[in-house]
Amino acid sequence: MERLYKVSDNGFMEFYNRELGFSLPRTFSRHISTSESLVKRIDLYEKLRGHEGCVNTIEFNTLGDHLVSGSDDRQIMFWEWASKTLKFSYPSGHLDNVFQARIMPFTDDRKIVTSSADGKVRLGEVLENSRVETRQLGKHQGRVHKLAVEPGSPYILYSCAEDGLVQRYDLRSNSATKLFYCSAFTENRQSSPSIRLNAIVIDPRNPHHFAVAGSDEYARVYDIRRYQLDCSSKVDSPVNTFCPSHLIETHEVHITALAYSSTSELLVSYNDELIYLFQKNMGLGPSPLSVTSDDLQNLESAQVYSGHRNSETVKGVNFFGPNDEYVMSGSDCGHIFIWKKKGAKLVRLMVGDRNIVNQLEAHPCMPVIATCGIEKNVKIWSPTSSDINPLPENVDEIMELNRRGREDHSRVLLTPDIVMHVLRLHRRQALAYIERRPNREDVESDEDDGRESYVLGFSDGDSDEGTLENPRECNIS
Repeated sequence: MERLYKVSDNGFMEFYNRELGFSLPRTFSRHISTSESLVKRIDLYEKLRGHEGCVNTIEFNTLGDHLVSGSDDRQIMFWEWASKTLKFSYPSGHLDNVFQARIMPFTDDRKIVTSSADGKVRLGEVLENSRVETRQLGKHQGRVHKLAVEPGSPYILYSCAEDGLVQRYDLRSNSATKLFYCSAFTENRQSSPSIRLNAIVIDPRNPHHFAVAGSDEYARVYDIRRYQLDCSSKVDSPVNTFCPSHLIETHEVHITALAYSSTSELLVSYNDELIYLFQKNMGLGPSPLSVTSDDLQNLESAQVYSGHRNSETVKGVNFFGPNDEYVMSGSDCGHIFIWKKKGAKLVRLMVGDRNIVNQLEAHPCMPVIATCGIEKNVKIWSPTSSDINPLPENVDEIMELNRRGREDHSRVLLTPDIVMHVLRLHRRQALAYIERRPNREDVESDEDDGRESYVLGFSDGDSDEGTLENPRECNIS
């Protein structure tokens, strides 16, 4: 039977079709949530205030009636967001900024796992009267930016960190399983350095597969079944890798965030570059260095999303819509960008923070978004505007400034002459310092103070020194 209607961008035909009986309630809800007119009505609904530091992580529970948040203040807060009510809060037990808080499914929202800059992964168990007991699940030798919870499992989760280690946890046991250290792609893999990891996500269609990414240009996909068969091997052996062809072997970018769609599309956000959407058939295979130029030319190009800037912090990226019809990201300019997934048309641009928007989470069943950034609150966005909001008049100026920022930053980082000049200056400063300080032990202890990195404008990823002076640096997740 020929379809009697089409999904309309303005949404009015959906109401008409529902009244005529052409649209089932569930179908109507999905079509309305997909309509571009509804996305253009999204506006600020409320602010959840309570944290005393930058909010780094937010997540809705499975039903969508509650939300959990974590902050630099090391507190975990559990909200009934629609009524702006803080149900309870508790100290996470972490010694540093909380980067991730996840609610374990099918636990009646009573188990919350967290990770932090202190390198620890912890579990908070909600007891009677909202009293919470916490305990350590595992630890890393670097900051733990992200956790991934196995879809539908109340027990299984993964962590990745700046030490390059990927670990698996089963809440029914008291120990973590070290899976492997993620290493760089070189001809000699055994001697290649570890990759500092920022992101880990699990494919919802195939929970055996998970993807990780960090301080190089590749998103790697692994199959957990390989490690369950032989966990003692610790072999870093991806089943597939993804990277835009122009970034392969550049060694000049890194990945801050990943997201899987409900159909296993992989969304990848690059630092001071763009956002790319990869289909399964766009992978480079387990060994990207062996891919020939002819193979690259035959690969379909990834969809690209641009206009934002991802430089100052470790930003997230996510899908929005009942069938992931939209892509959204924060930006250094303080805006929230929402593009149509197909075609990458920018449909909404909103001011989301006075400084930087870092994380965005979509409600599991409603057209509602939660965001957080440098400010000490969580913002809830919903289609409450009575008007259809166009893109701001200065949208081209905002996007152009972001583009210039990306290009200027790239030129500074990538020009070999500038790098060598800075290194020579650093060497001369070190020699002058040695002459002033004849104490050999003091001189040697100061050689590794990280000055070179700060002059170049980026940190080595292993130290937090110098980040507290800049308010933009207080949130790195």
